[in-house]
Amino acid sequence: MRNFRDLTIWQEGIKIVKLIYEITSQLPSEEKFGLKSQMQRAAVSIPSNIAEGCSRSSNLEFKRFLEIAIGSSFELETQLILITELNLLSENNIQPTIQNINILQKMINSFISKLSTQNPKPKTQNLKPKTQNLIPKL
Repeated sequence: MRNFRDLTIWQEGIKIVKLIYEITSQLPSEEKFGLKSQMQRAAVSIPSNIAEGCSRSSNLEFKRFLEIAIGSSFELETQLILITELNLLSENNIQPTIQNINILQKMINSFISKLSTQNPKPKTQNLKPKTQNLIPKL
């Protein structure tokens, strides 16, 4: 089992959650159950899935949770773009956070690649029959 607190991707995910809570606090109150809630859940999903993946026993399972985390990061990036498209906040306020998310996405992808190289293909057994034991001795 891995300690998720030691992973840089988890630490960066926590930083993004804090940034998102700062950004969403600036949204109009009518967005409380709309984009605000959706963005906070997507942001929290990133480090949460990284942490949950750490509890898994195989790299394959861990990679699946990292893929979910990266999916949440793309969802969050889309929601930040929507905020600017809807003129709820300026692009200047949002762009640094999008850059942080893009960096985290690259870090997670790199980590997934590293896990893939650490997971060698399973060894296959030699299934050839031992013919020497099949021929009776005379």
